[in-house]
Amino acid sequence: MANIPSELRYSEDHEYVKRSGDGSIAHIGITDYAQGELGDVVYVELPKVGATFARRDVFGTIEAVKAVSELYAPVAGTVTEVNAALESDPALVNRDPYGAGWMIKLKVKNPADIDHLLSSEAYKKHIGQ
Repeated sequence: MANIPSELRYSEDHEYVKRSGDGSIAHIGITDYAQGELGDVVYVELPKVGATFARRDVFGTIEAVKAVSELYAPVAGTVTEVNAALESDPALVNRDPYGAGWMIKLKVKNPADIDHLLSSEAYKKHIGQ
């Protein structure tokens, strides 16, 4: 069974949102379930700092042995930081998706939008757990 932390919010596209500080900055990455479905991650393409995305915009791609998938912004916002460690070690996404494997930090346009994402219980139902 996939690890689905209760303090995070989730998109139907298998991204998670982890609020930090005052809630206006959020870590975005893919869920443990998603990395498990993809298999060994070999490459992650991420946006530049300053890029702005609307909800459900493609913000990058993730390449694994099995497939290449697009990454979707779960909420609208502006990229404030990109996880540079993924350039040299993309498998961090497999080993620690909710920690060292985060992908981008986003200054969320409307922090209340995070509350409209799936709770851990709703996400578990979404993936059939």
